[in-house]
Amino acid sequence: MRTEEKLPEAEERPTDLARPRMTRTRRWLLGSTLAVYAATVIGVLTTSWLVKLDWQVMLFRPYKQWPEFHTFLDYFVVMGQRGPTAVAVAAWLGWCCHRQRTMRPLLVLGTSLLLLNFTVGAVKLGFGRLGPHYATTVGSNEMWANGDIFPSGHTANAVVTWGVLAYLATTPLARRIASLIATGFAFGVGMTTVYLGTHWLSDVVLGWAAGVLVLLALPWLEPVMYRAEVLLLEMWHRLRQHSGKAPVPVRVPAARPVAGSTLATPRTAQDDELPPREPVGVAGNGRPTGPTARIAEPRQHHPVRQHQHTTRSERTPVTPGGSRRPPHSDRVPRAAGTPFGSTTGRGRTTATGG
Repeated sequence: MRTEEKLPEAEERPTDLARPRMTRTRRWLLGSTLAVYAATVIGVLTTSWLVKLDWQVMLFRPYKQWPEFHTFLDYFVVMGQRGPTAVAVAAWLGWCCHRQRTMRPLLVLGTSLLLLNFTVGAVKLGFGRLGPHYATTVGSNEMWANGDIFPSGHTANAVVTWGVLAYLATTPLARRIASLIATGFAFGVGMTTVYLGTHWLSDVVLGWAAGVLVLLALPWLEPVMYRAEVLLLEMWHRLRQHSGKAPVPVRVPAARPVAGSTLATPRTAQDDELPPREPVGVAGNGRPTGPTARIAEPRQHHPVRQHQHTTRSERTPVTPGGSRRPPHSDRVPRAAGTPFGSTTGRGRTTATGG
C-alpha cells in the first residue's frame, strides 16, 4: 500500500486544488463556450453567413447612423484597453491584498492577464485577419493578411479584467453585482468596437468566448498561484533577514478549495489568522507560563486585593452633627410603638415618653 511522505504543515498543502470539481453548471458553461468559439472560427474560415453579416454591419456604418454617440463611445471603449483597466483593477486588488494580508488577488489578476495575452495573442497572429477599415475585397474573410484583430482584444480584456472581480468575490451578493458589472462592460466594449468600425462582429463574438474561457481556466491554475504565493512570502522573509531588519514570520497561506462554478469560493477563516503562537505551559498554581503567557491569560486591569477597602471599614462614619456613632453594644433600642422616635443625630434615638 502506497503511503504519502509526511511534510511539515501537511494540513495546509493544496491537495484540494489539484482537481477542481466540475459541477453541472460549470460543465455546461465550458461546453457551450467551446462550442461558440469553435463555431465562430469555422464560420469565418469557411466564409459562411457570419462573414456576410460582418460585411452588412460594416457597410451599414453605425458611426455614421448615430454620430451623436461617437464622442462618448470614444471614451467608453477605454474600459476595454488593457493598460488603464489593469492599473485600475490592480490598485483595488492591491488594497484588498493589504487588508486581507494575502497576495492572492494580485496573483489571480496577473495570471489571468498572462493567460489572456498568450492565448488571444497567439490566435491573433495565427489568423492575421484585417479589420474593417483595412479590408480589401468585399465579401472576403480577410484572413492571413498580416492583421491582428481576430479575436477582439478589447472585448476579451474587458471580460477577463472585470470578470476577475467577480471571481474573487467573497459573498453571493458581491459576486452577483460584480458579474453584472463585468457583463455590462464586456458587452458595451464589444459593441462599441463594432460601432466605431475597428472590429468585425465575429471578432467581438470570439473575444467574448476567449475571455470566458480564460476565467473558466483559472481554477485549474490555483495550485500554481498557491505555490507562487508561498515562494514570494519566503523570498520576502529572506530579503528582510539580509537587510538586517527584524525577521517577520512567514505565514503559509492555507489551501483554498476550488469551487465548482466559475467563481471562486470565499477564503477560509485560516487565511486571516495570525501566525501560530508558541505552546503555553501550566504552572502548579494553575496559571499559564511561557513567553506567550500574557496572551493566553486575560489581562486584569484592576487586580482584586485580599482585604479590599480595609481602611474605610475600620473607621466609623461621622454623623452630620460631627459626633461619632457609638459602638453596637451601647445603642439604645427604639421604644415599642414608636417606629422612628425623635432623633438627635444620625444613628441615635431617644425615647419620647421618659
